[in-house]
Amino acid sequence: MSMNTIAVGAAAAAWYELALCAETGPDFFFPEPGTSLRDAKRLCGACEGRAGCLEYALANDERFGVWGGLSERERSALRPR
Repeated sequence: MSMNTIAVGAAAAAWYELALCAETGPDFFFPEPGTSLRDAKRLCGACEGRAGCLEYALANDERFGVWGGLSERERSALRPR
């Protein structure tokens, strides 16, 4: 599912309106396995919506791609076990 087609609530919409990823194609944040995430993470690091994006990803159990500057593995480590 593309980030452009995600139905978001009012709180989530606030971070999405600030999101730099909205100006970039989804392939940038959902790269092929084994490719570098460095550029996507760098862009996330400069994004004002990063915290809200990460909160959204954790609340909605997003399992793929870079969200809030973190990879799938990094987000998984933040989830309660």
